[in-house]
Amino acid sequence: MQRNGGGVGVGGQPWVLRRVRLTWLSFMLFFILVFFPLIAHYYLTTIDEAGGPDKRIFGPRPGGELCEAKHVQDLCRIRESVSEELLQLEAKRQELNGEIARLNLRIEACKRSIDSAKQDLLQLKNVISQTEHSYKELMAQNQPKLSLPVRLLPDKEDPGLPPPKSSRSCRLCSCFDYARCPLTSGFPVYVYDTGSYPWGDYLDPLVKQAFAASVKSNIYVTDNPSIACLYLVLVGELQESSSPLPSPAELEKQLKALPYWRSDGHNHVLVHLSRKSMTQNFLYNVSAGRAAVAQSTFLEQQYREGFDLVVSPLVHALSEPNFLEVPPQVPVKRKYLFTFQGERVESLRSSLQEAPPQSFEEEMEGDPPADYDDRIIGTLKAVQDSHLDQVLVEFTCKNPRSSLPTEWALCGEREDRLEVLKASTFALVIAAGDGQLVASAGCGMRLFEALEVGAIPVVLGDHSRLPYHQFIRWSEAAIIVPKPRVTELHFLLRSLSDNDMLAMRRQGRFLWETYFSTSENVLNTILASIRTSIQVPAAPIKEEPAHEIPHKAGKLAGTDANLADNGDLDLGPVETEPPYASPRYLRNFTYTASDTYRAWNRAPGPFHLFPHTPLDPVLPSEAKFLGSGTGFRPIGGGTGGSGKEFQAALGGNVPREQFTVVMLTYEREEVLMNSLERLNGLPYLNKVVVVWNSPKPPSDDLLWPDIGLPIVVVRTEKNSLNNRFLPWDAVETEAILSIDDDAHLRHDEIMFGFRVWREARDRIVGFPGRYHAWDVNHQSWLYNSNYSCELSMVLTGAAFFHKYYAYLYSYVMPQAIRDMVDEYINCEDIAMNFLVSHITRKPPIKVTSRWTFRCPGCPQALSHDDSHFHERHKCINFFVKVYGYMPLLYTQFRVDSVLFKTRLPHDKTKCFKFI
Repeated sequence: MQRNGGGVGVGGQPWVLRRVRLTWLSFMLFFILVFFPLIAHYYLTTIDEAGGPDKRIFGPRPGGELCEAKHVQDLCRIRESVSEELLQLEAKRQELNGEIARLNLRIEACKRSIDSAKQDLLQLKNVISQTEHSYKELMAQNQPKLSLPVRLLPDKEDPGLPPPKSSRSCRLCSCFDYARCPLTSGFPVYVYDTGSYPWGDYLDPLVKQAFAASVKSNIYVTDNPSIACLYLVLVGELQESSSPLPSPAELEKQLKALPYWRSDGHNHVLVHLSRKSMTQNFLYNVSAGRAAVAQSTFLEQQYREGFDLVVSPLVHALSEPNFLEVPPQVPVKRKYLFTFQGERVESLRSSLQEAPPQSFEEEMEGDPPADYDDRIIGTLKAVQDSHLDQVLVEFTCKNPRSSLPTEWALCGEREDRLEVLKASTFALVIAAGDGQLVASAGCGMRLFEALEVGAIPVVLGDHSRLPYHQFIRWSEAAIIVPKPRVTELHFLLRSLSDNDMLAMRRQGRFLWETYFSTSENVLNTILASIRTSIQVPAAPIKEEPAHEIPHKAGKLAGTDANLADNGDLDLGPVETEPPYASPRYLRNFTYTASDTYRAWNRAPGPFHLFPHTPLDPVLPSEAKFLGSGTGFRPIGGGTGGSGKEFQAALGGNVPREQFTVVMLTYEREEVLMNSLERLNGLPYLNKVVVVWNSPKPPSDDLLWPDIGLPIVVVRTEKNSLNNRFLPWDAVETEAILSIDDDAHLRHDEIMFGFRVWREARDRIVGFPGRYHAWDVNHQSWLYNSNYSCELSMVLTGAAFFHKYYAYLYSYVMPQAIRDMVDEYINCEDIAMNFLVSHITRKPPIKVTSRWTFRCPGCPQALSHDDSHFHERHKCINFFVKVYGYMPLLYTQFRVDSVLFKTRLPHDKTKCFKFI
C-alpha cells in the first residue's frame, strides 16, 4: 500500500517541477525579449549623448561609415539637399518680407507725390486753357477763317431800268441789271425751252439737240427763273425750210411775249449758233432792246461793242473731236508756207433779212468800202509764181460754199480743206471786202479749221472781230495784218522763228480745245464771257468726296531708327495742335477783276471758263506763282539765320505750311502698315490719305498704326491708277506728297523735298528720275529707266506736286489719256509729267542722290514685269499724239541734300546744294 502511495507521490513531483520550470522559463524569455531591448536602447542612447561626436555608436560618423549601401547613400544625399533648400527658402522669405516692407513705404511716398502732382497738373491745365483761349483770340483777330460768302439772290420784284437813248447804244452799265447778279449769287442762268416760243420749230434739230445737251451738263443752269441772273434764248441756226420766216416786226413781238422779257429784255442773251458758212442773220433789223446778242455774223451798225458777243461757229455739234486724227504740231514747217482756197462773191446777193427802213444793199451803196481784194490776189499769185517758197493759192472753186456778199466763199468739202491745211504752216483768212461786215460765219469757219489742224491763222483785215476778242489775246495764236500790208506778208511769215511758230501753234491748239471744239465748250465760253464781264467769280470746282472706310487704330506706332535717326538735325516741329489746312478762297475776286487776259490766254484753261479750285492757285506760267503760296498771302519774311535756325524754321514767304501724304495701295496690308508706321513723327505732315484701290475691303482684324495724325482710308469706285490724282476733299493742303505703299524714304529726305517744292510750287519735285529718248530705227519715243544724269520725268511714286494739278488731271486733261491709263493699268505717272510740262513748259526737279527708294523685302511691284516697259513705250507715243507734240523737257539740274544732311556747327551756314 505504501509503495503505491509513495510511488504516486514520488512519481508526481517531477511533473510539477517541470511545469514550474517551464513557466519560469517562459517568463524569463518574455522579460528578455521585451525589456532587454529597451534597456539596451536606453543604455546605448545614454552613451551616445555622453560621448563626443567621434565616440558615437549610432550617430552619423565621418566618411559615412553607416551609409555604405547605395540606396542608403542616395537617401542621405536627398535629406541633405532638402535641408539646404529649406534653409535657403527661409532666408529668401525673410528677405522678401523686408522688401515688402520697404515697398510699402515707397507706395505711401508715391501716393503723397501723386496727390501733389495732381494739384500741379490741375494748375497747368488751367494755364494751358487760358493760353489756348488767348491764342485762338489772336488767331481770330489776325488770321480769320475764310469761307465762301453767303449767297445773295435778287428780289422777285423787278423795279426795271431807265430806258437808254437807243437800243444800239447799249452797254453793260446802261442795259444790264447788276442787281440781279450779286457777286455771291453764283451766276444762276435760266434757259428758255425751245418749244416755248413760236420760232423754236424753225431751229435746226441738230443745233437744238446739241444746245440741250450742253445746257443739261452746265453747272450754272437753274430751273428757277425768279432767281436767275441771266436768261438764254436760242434763236438760231434756222433750218432750211420753205416755210416763211417771221418778219422783224413779228419777231420783236414774239420776243416781247417771252415770260421774263420784262418789256425791254434786260439780262437776256439771244444765242445764234452757226453750222454753215452761209448763215441767216436772223436778228438783222430786229430791235433786241436791252438783250445782248451772241452770234457769228455782225454788221458794224448792228454790233454793240462791249455788249454783244462774237462767238465761234458750231462745227462739232454732237461729235467729239478725235485727237488721234489731229495732226502733230511738229515738225514746225510743213509742205506749204501758206495756203488759201476761196472764191470771191462778186454779186450782192444777201441772205440777210431785208426790211425797212434800209436793206443791206442800200447801206453798202451809201458807203462803199476800199477794195483791196484785187491787190491781194495779184500779190499772192506773184509769191506763188516766184517759187521762193512752196505756197498754194486758189481763187476759183469747183463747188464754192454759199457765203455772204463781198466775202470769200469756202471751197469744196470740209475733209478736202482739212487735208490741205494739214500740209500748211500758215492759213490765210481774208476778211470780207465790205468793211461793214465786222464778223462772219465764213471767217469763223476758216479760223476754226486752221486751229483744229495746227495751221497758224493769218488774218488779212484788222477790222474783223474775231470770236471772243474782248478776252482772247489773238496775237498769241494768229497773225493779224492790215490788208494794205499784203505786199509785206511773205517777208513777215519767213521772218518768224521756229520757236515762235511752235508757241503760236500750241496756243492755237489750246484755244481750239478750250473754247471751240465742242458744243459744250461753246456754251461754257459764252457764259464765261458774260460772267467775266460783270465780274462774278466762277463757281468752285467740285472736289471728289472721300468715302472713308472705317478702321480701328492699334498701338502707338514706333519710329524706325533708320528713318528718323537724324542726330542733332532738327527737321522741324511735329505739330501738336490740330492739322493746319491751307487757306482757301483768297483770290476769287482778284482773278475776275484783274487777271482776265492772263486767265483766258494761258493753258490749260481759263479759271473763268472752268470753275475755281478751292485752293485758288495762280497760273503756273506766271513768275509770281513761285515763292509765295498760291492761295496764301505772305505772313512775314523769312526767318533767315543759318545752322540751327535754318534747320528748325521752315522759312520762306509762307513760314507755316503742311503737306498731305496720298498713298495708293492694293491688297498689300502688311506693306501698307509698315509704310504708315514710317511716317510717325514726320514734321509738317497734315494727314495721310490712303486710297484703297481694291474692291475688297481691309481685313476686319487689321490694326492701323496710331501715328498721332488722321489716317483717312478712302474707298474707290473701281480699281484705277487715276484714283491717285483725284482731288479728294480730304486733302486740305496745297502740297501733296504722292507716295507708293512700298516707298522707303527717310524723314530728312522727305523734309528736304518739301523745302525744295516750296521754292518751285509749279513743278513736280520728287526722287526717282526717268527720261524719254527717240528711237531712230523705229521712229518712235522710248521710255528709259536707266540711271542717268539727265532726266525729263520724276515718278509720282515719291513726289510732291500742287493739288491744282489734281483738278487738271481729273477734269481738264483729255479723257483719252485717262482711258489708256485704265486700259494698261499703267502710265499714270507719265501722264502727270506730260500734263505739268505741257502747262509750265518746265522740267521736273529731282532731289537727293539716293539710287533706290524701294523698301527692302517688299513684294515685287508691277514695274518688274517685262510688259511694264513695253506698255510705257506705247503710252508715251500715244500721249504725244494727243498733245500734238512732245511736252517733256530734259534737264540736268538736280538738288542735292549733301549739305542739308551734313552736321555743321550752329554758327555755320547750312543750305542747299544745287547741281
